[in-house]
Amino acid sequence: MTQHTTDQTILSNISHLVEEERKLYAKGEFTDAERDRLKKIGIELDQCWDLLRQRRGLREFGRDADKAEVRPAKIVENYKG
Repeated sequence: MTQHTTDQTILSNISHLVEEERKLYAKGEFTDAERDRLKKIGIELDQCWDLLRQRRGLREFGRDADKAEVRPAKIVENYKG
């Protein structure tokens, strides 16, 4: 994220990514570049949701939500649901 991140900026970023993803999926067939972009969108979404969960968790326990940081893709992609 950039400069001062808020929950709202994260949610706005999520909305933009979801819209881009939706438009790509609506096409039906994908170029290699579009497949790569879909994969990147998925990772970025995971990172955004993770950052939002971190912020909410910190806030819940009386800590500074701005201490949350975007974690590397390798970490958020290895979460088990």
